Amino acid sequence: MSGDGTTSDGTTSDGPVSRPRPVDEVLEEARGRLHRLEPAEAAARVAAGALLVDTRPVAQRQADGEVPGALVVERNVLEWRLDPASDARLPQATDHDVEVVVLCNEGYASSLAADSLRALGLHRATDVVGGYQAWAAAGLPTTRDGT
Repeated sequence: MSGDGTTSDGTTSDGPVSRPRPVDEVLEEARGRLHRLEPAEAAARVAAGALLVDTRPVAQRQADGEVPGALVVERNVLEWRLDPASDARLPQATDHDVEVVVLCNEGYASSLAADSLRALGLHRATDVVGGYQAWAAAGLPTTRDGT
């Protein structure tokens, strides 16, 4: 073992050590595992029964509005609330086949969140390109526009 606790093969007593990577690389990798949806396609999927999950913090929702019918689950509890195997799951998290469309403010954090849900086995999880801002700009329903 070296002075930092790693062995010559790059592991620690806790397992392999990951090399530092910039968030842009992690984001690109996550998006490579998703079929991301444009806002209109996301709205069509929701109309067909997909679960739209808004992960934006309350301050953003208050400032910009909300999507009617979206399930609000803040990012810090998302995995626990949507994992069908979790004791803290929401009633909408019925099984691993539920289609989840994650919405954040601009479509960055939602990509990481959707990829995390896929790692839990929610194989139909994805996100909205451009997030809430793109949804609203596309003229889709929001509380901001009074619909």
